[in-house]
Parts: sequence; structure tokens; C-alpha cells
Amino acid sequence: MGFLKKLFGGGNAAVQQLPTGTITVDRDGQVVTSTVSSAYPKKLLRDVGRDVLEIFREARAAQMPLAEVSLHYGSVHLTARELRGGAIIFVFPQTALMPTPTPSRS
Repeated sequence: MGFLKKLFGGGNAAVQQLPTGTITVDRDGQVVTSTVSSAYPKKLLRDVGRDVLEIFREARAAQMPLAEVSLHYGSVHLTARELRGGAIIFVFPQTALMPTPTPSRS
């Protein structure tokens, strides 16, 4: 999965604002709604949505269905929830002030 390459471009190093918002995709991977800045191409958002749907499909095929998946990168945090074949994806930039997730101690 090339989430980072899709979010930040192929090989051109450039400073840009990190994406923030939500993406809702239908079961075919088409973007239904998005609150991510229009500075990010629709194709990029559609590709991220399709990759997330593929994660849910592969988990279902392995008989380990997921309701939610969280992906933590150095600068971006993605959380996706399945919605009857589609998905809603929350995109948050990670900052130095945000705590990193730690397992809860019982």
C-alpha cells in the first residue's frame, strides 16, 4: 500500500500542508463526501478510499472482518470505519504535541 506516496506525491520533495478531514466512499470506491481541502486531488482521495476498502475486503476474505482500522505514520494518522460496504476515513496530521497511542494497561 502506498498511502504515503499517494498523500505526499511520488518523488518530488516539496513542503505542503498535511491533509485534514474526512472522506466517505461508497462500495465502489467513489468519493461521496469529503471535508479534505480541495488542494488535494480527487484522484488521490479516491485512491486512498479504494486502498482502505481493499483492506476491509482482504480481512473479510481471511475470515477476520474488521469494523475499524487505524494507520499511524510519522506525520499522518488515518482511521477508517466500514459502512455497509463503503467506508468513512478520518485523516489527521500528527504533530509533535499529539501523544502517540499506547496500549491500555488493565
